[in-house]
This record gives sequence, C-alpha cells and structure tokens, in this order.
Amino acid sequence: MNRESDIVAFSGHRNYDDSGGDALREAIASLYAAGAREFRVGMAEGFDLAAAEAVLEFKRGHGDVRLVAIVPWPLFFANFKRKNELRYFKILAAASVIRYVAAVYIDNIFLKRNDMLIDGADYLVAWWHGRPSGTGYTVRQARRQRIEIINLYDKRQLTLDFNG
Repeated sequence: MNRESDIVAFSGHRNYDDSGGDALREAIASLYAAGAREFRVGMAEGFDLAAAEAVLEFKRGHGDVRLVAIVPWPLFFANFKRKNELRYFKILAAASVIRYVAAVYIDNIFLKRNDMLIDGADYLVAWWHGRPSGTGYTVRQARRQRIEIINLYDKRQLTLDFNG
C-alpha cells in the first residue's frame, strides 16, 4: 500500500461487557508494533466505545497514533444510555478525525458506516460471537477484501462461518 502506516478498524457488539479488555489492549499494542498508526471506530455503545477508549489510553504514550471516529450521523448518540453518552463525547473530543456517514439518518446507514470502517483497512479487530449481526456483516466484508481479522471473542465458544 502507498501510505506511511497500517490501518486498523474495530467492530463489535453493543452488549460487550469489557471482558476482553486485556486482549483489546494487547491487540492495539501488537498492531502498533507491526506498523499501525490509524485506528478507526464506529462509535456505537459497547465494543466500539471500549476500543476507542483503549486506543486513546495507548495514544498517551504514543503520540503518532490517530483515532478516527466514524459516526453514522450527528445525532447518533440520542438514544445512548447517559453514561455512554458522556463517554461518546469525551472520545469525540479526543479523536484525531471525526467522519460522518450522513447528515441525517438514512437507509442502511450502519452498513455504510461499517463499509467506511474497513475501506482500505489492513486489520479488523472484532468482538464477534459468530452469529448474523452488523459485526458479522463487517467480518464477512473484511474477509472478502482479504483484511486480516483478529477476533477477540472467546474462541472456545466460536466457530467462524463465513458462508452465512
């Protein structure tokens, strides 16, 4: 690729319970060591916000890290739980770049956001349980584009089925 560093995208479930925090931090550090500097998040509650916070924590010691927030539309946060709304705005304030998919909600906006996350990415770090979902869509798209997928979900519970 004709750029200075690798790009990492994150995708995971909204019901993420922070149980993969250590693995998430280790993945960020390993990908940084491998050349990644741009880290993209879709800003949904759950895994996305946790990934963004982990990147920002890592960035404190590595000033060349860029957090790119890809937000579906400006009022996306409106139905967040209050504690997550506060996290969301703190992350946006610290993000290197904020990109909006659209100015207002449109059909398929979440799939378009997920496509923006992986467009040109080298890695996808996922928290995917293996069942059909938005994260499953993103994993399948990443596989089609030959993006390396790192799934942090408990492997003992998971069989990846890319045919579904």
